[in-house]
Amino acid sequence: MSHLLVALLTIALAACAPVQLRPAGPAFALLGDVPYSQPQANLLDALIDEMNAEPLAFVLHVGDITSGIGPCSDEWLEARQRQFARIGHPFVLVFGDNEWTDCHRSGFEPMERLARLRALFHSSDPQLPRFERQSREYPEHLRWVTANALFIALNVPGSNNNLGRTPEMDGEHAARMRAVHAWLAGSFGLAIREKLGAVAVLFHANPNFERRPTRGPDGFAELRAALAAHAARFPGPVLVVHGDTHWYQNNHPLPNLQRVEVYGSPHIRWLRAGVPPAGAKDFPVVPADQLR
Repeated sequence: MSHLLVALLTIALAACAPVQLRPAGPAFALLGDVPYSQPQANLLDALIDEMNAEPLAFVLHVGDITSGIGPCSDEWLEARQRQFARIGHPFVLVFGDNEWTDCHRSGFEPMERLARLRALFHSSDPQLPRFERQSREYPEHLRWVTANALFIALNVPGSNNNLGRTPEMDGEHAARMRAVHAWLAGSFGLAIREKLGAVAVLFHANPNFERRPTRGPDGFAELRAALAAHAARFPGPVLVVHGDTHWYQNNHPLPNLQRVEVYGSPHIRWLRAGVPPAGAKDFPVVPADQLR
């Protein structure tokens, strides 16, 4: 059976499936890879209104707030900052490749764009319980606790995690990933010591859990190994949320690890997720437009 036919049958079955109930417990919103254009930004305003009408603990955007060819300008980024300021819940943005690593395509310097993003989106703290930043060098590496779950946000962008383009960017990748692994290890250690019930890890890139062949070095190999090791040691459910490839999926690529990929451009949609109740194996996740 062709991949196209499988995809069409999957979509058809999903359309016929019973509408799921809202997740129990504290709920939060997941979205990403939007907006890629001004028309999509206009549609995103309506989506923000939808989320504002919901009782949510927080809203998480997993990155890519522009397209792969921009715009990367201050004007565009500042407009997105004003737009996200309309969200009536605590808001967290993790960074995707399109707004910094790929901005070289439109004449910008990636590290300068990263500094601008940090100033716009990580100069103040959202009102989240037990909120922490890793360091001044990596203020976008975050963690907080909602109910009995620890949430860990990381700067792991698409485009091979900024590896394999230039020696300078390879150095950036190496330094950032040292910080990523230290933050992951410390955060899982905290969750184990405090006997928290669940952990969610949040970043932009599709880390290629399927290990499809790639050209050049694999920017995610060490991350996959670390996630597998942490999930194996942690006694409760572990969730990884990412974007990047614009294909909603909710599956288990590794033992004790649930992967959710958010919708992305051209789809302007969000997911309503919940903290898993005691004894549950997964985080409940429902496309918001399928709820009753």
